[in-house]
Amino acid sequence: MNAAPTTPRMKNPALVLPDAMKGIQNIYKAMYQGGVSPQILELVHLRASQINGCSACVFAGVAGAKKHGETDERLHAVAAWHEAPFFTDEERAALALTEAATRIADRSGKAVPDDVWNNAADHFNEQQLSAIILMIGLTNFFNRINTTIEEPAGTAW
Repeated sequence: MNAAPTTPRMKNPALVLPDAMKGIQNIYKAMYQGGVSPQILELVHLRASQINGCSACVFAGVAGAKKHGETDERLHAVAAWHEAPFFTDEERAALALTEAATRIADRSGKAVPDDVWNNAADHFNEQQLSAIILMIGLTNFFNRINTTIEEPAGTAW
């Protein structure tokens, strides 16, 4: 069994390439102006990161969610949100969309089934859906970077 890394394999590529972080920061700014509560965006980030096993992003996701007022009770239940009574229908729709869009290789046929999409579209308008989809995509982007370079949890860039 290998011990968990204490240092990443390399510096985060988003910091190595001079203009990468500027673009990422613009996407974050747009997401948070999309009309979705920061709590929902943070739940989306946390759930995608849990699915992908990105310890750095799970750690950051919990910290970010707490900064936006999330409780320990709800954060502990995100991984089992289907069975947990702590989430609203709107949050459940965002979490279901997150799971479908993150697990695209796990399905035959449509990556995001119509029922999942339709439920999300019943709760969010196009601008809000755009913010959620961008959060899902950007989280998956960072999950892949961080797991590749073995970014440890709790590391601040």
